[in-house]
Amino acid sequence: MPIRRPQQLSYAHLITAICFSIQALGVGTYIAFGVFFNPLMEEFGWSRAAISGASSTAFFSMGIFGVIIGRLNDIFGPRRLMSAAALLLGLGCVLTGRLTTLWELYLYYGIIFGIGLSAIDVIALTTIARWFSHRRGFMTGIVKVGTGAGQFAIPLAAGGLILIYGWRWTMTAIGVVVAVILVVMAQFMHRDPDALGSTSKAAAGSPPVAAPAAVPGLPLSRVFATVQFWTICLANLFLVSCLMVIMLHIVPHARDIGMPPIQAAGVLSTIGAVSMLGRFAGGLVIDKRGSKAVMGVSFLLLLADLVWLQFADRLWMIYLFGVVYGLAHGGFFTAISPLVAEWFGIQHHGTLFGIVVCFGTTGGAAGPLLAGHLFDLSGSYRSTFLILTALALVAWGLLLSLRPLRGRAEGAIKIHPQP
Repeated sequence: MPIRRPQQLSYAHLITAICFSIQALGVGTYIAFGVFFNPLMEEFGWSRAAISGASSTAFFSMGIFGVIIGRLNDIFGPRRLMSAAALLLGLGCVLTGRLTTLWELYLYYGIIFGIGLSAIDVIALTTIARWFSHRRGFMTGIVKVGTGAGQFAIPLAAGGLILIYGWRWTMTAIGVVVAVILVVMAQFMHRDPDALGSTSKAAAGSPPVAAPAAVPGLPLSRVFATVQFWTICLANLFLVSCLMVIMLHIVPHARDIGMPPIQAAGVLSTIGAVSMLGRFAGGLVIDKRGSKAVMGVSFLLLLADLVWLQFADRLWMIYLFGVVYGLAHGGFFTAISPLVAEWFGIQHHGTLFGIVVCFGTTGGAAGPLLAGHLFDLSGSYRSTFLILTALALVAWGLLLSLRPLRGRAEGAIKIHPQP
C-alpha cells in the first residue's frame, strides 16, 4: 500500500482547483463566441456560415494541435505548455477585438485562439487522470463542473458587457483577463504525483473499487490495432458534431423565434449551469458503473431533447430544452476522458485522449459550418435539427457496439466489467 503524504494529498486538491479553473475559463471563453454572433452579423453583414466557419476553424485547430499538446504533455508536463497556450488564447481574443475583415476573424480567432484552446481539455483532464486512480470519475466530474461554471458565467457576462461597452472591448477584456489568470495558475501545475516527490502515482488515492480496472498503459501500437479505440474516436466525431452545433447556433435560433438578446444568451447560460449537475452526477456514476453507462444515459437524454427542439417555439420550451441538454452535455464531456483511461490505461493518456479529442473537434468544426450553410440556403434550422438527430443515433449505435478488450496475459490487456 503506497504511503500517502499529507503534502501530496493537499497538492492534489490544488491541482483539482487549477484544472477546474482552466476548464471554466478556457471552455467558457470559447462558448461565449455564440454571444458575439449577432454583433458580428450586424456590423459586417457576414453570413452565418462565414461566422460559423471561424468558430469551426478554432475547434478544428484545437483538435489538431491537441494531439501535439497531448504528446508533449506526456513527455514534458503541463507547466510551460499551459503558459504558452494561455498567451496564444489571450492574444487571439485581443486581435479579434481589433479585426476589420473576415480573413482576420479566421486567422485571429480560428487559428491563434484555436491553438491556445487546444491545451484546455487535454492538459486539464490528462493531469487529473494521472493524479487520481481512486475516484477518477468523481474528480473528473468535479473538474468538468468548471466547464459548466464557465459556460454559465462567461457568456452571460459577455452579453451584459457587449450592451454597455460593445463587442470589441468585451472580446479584448476577456482575452486579457483569462490569459493572465491561466498563466499564473500554470506555474503551480505538475504532471503527476511523482513530480512532487511522492512514492507512487497511486498515492493520490487507493486503487479503484467499482470502476473498470485500467492497466497502467498499453503500447501505442497495441491500442491503434484495436477496434475499440477507433470506435470511440468515430463515436466522438459524430457526437461532438451534434453538441457544437447546439452550442454555437442555439443563441441565433432563439433570436430567430423572437427572444431578446439577454434571454437568448440566457439559454446558453442555462445549459452551462445545468451541465454542472450533469458533470457532477456523471462523475459519481462513472466510479460505480463505468463511463459507458454515463454516456448511454446521456445519449437517451440528447435524442429526446433533439426531438423536442424541433417543436420548441416558445420561451419556456427553449429553456426546457436547455435544461435537458445541459444534463446530457455534462455527462458526455465528463465521461470521455475516464473512458479512454478505463480501456487503455494512463501511460499514454495524453496522446490517446488528444487523438479522440481531435476526432471530436473535426466533427465539431464541420457541424456548425454545415448548420450555418443550411440556414443560409433555407432560412431555417429544421433540416439541421433532423440531421443532428440522425448523427446522435449513429454515435449511440457505435457506443453500444463497444466491447471489452481481451488479450493474452503478456499483452497486459484486462477485461473491463460492464454494467
